[in-house]
Amino acid sequence: MKQKIKKIEDNETFPMRINKRVAHLGLATRKEADELVMSGNILVNGKEAILGQKVFETDEVTLKGSRKVTDYVYYAYHKPENIVTIGAQTDEKEIKDVLTLDEEVFPVGRLDKESHGLLILTNDGRVTNRLLSPQFDHEKEYRVTVNKEVSHQMLVRFVNGVRISKTELTAHALARRVDSHTIDIVLTEGKNRQIRRMCGALGYQVNELLRFRIMNIELGNLKPNQTRKITGRELKEFLKLLDLQ
Repeated sequence: MKQKIKKIEDNETFPMRINKRVAHLGLATRKEADELVMSGNILVNGKEAILGQKVFETDEVTLKGSRKVTDYVYYAYHKPENIVTIGAQTDEKEIKDVLTLDEEVFPVGRLDKESHGLLILTNDGRVTNRLLSPQFDHEKEYRVTVNKEVSHQMLVRFVNGVRISKTELTAHALARRVDSHTIDIVLTEGKNRQIRRMCGALGYQVNELLRFRIMNIELGNLKPNQTRKITGRELKEFLKLLDLQ
């Protein structure tokens, strides 16, 4: 029997695209949902979802590994340069190609191929929306090396916001000079390739980009492609900051 189309709270209707349903359930943002579907981590009635698939309210949409809170795991991971976070194309490698863990986990957010540094790996779908949604101002800190001397004007522009396109002005950021060609910058938003675009708009080229902090989680001494499990007091603070504890 054909199911009736049903209205939901925000005037959207069923059947609904899988990425939108995943977002409504609080498992991920729509963009992240597409990536999770492509990597086989979204299930509809126990079967792997298909990109663009439509679902009904009665369909069970779940994230692989999202069963009990006691089953959740969290890792700090140092993504190497020249490795794609997810969705590798021909002749590219992504995290799952170079890293093996006992648990099934996925990266929260991404770093572009040329960048390296901290990513959070987890099987807790609640984290994705809380960490990446624009409505939450969670800090991420980067060390950026550029091709010419850092000027005071550059730092001021970072603080005041940089126009990276006709319609995009970055939010206020914290920036400090480390040495003549290096700055540390703290962002609370995550536009696509944001730091590279900010530097480009100011006439600089990024030679190296390292993310070394996400909220209270720090990269520390992790070498490229190494992980460490986030536990104890560090994990408790992380979940508290995400309002998940």
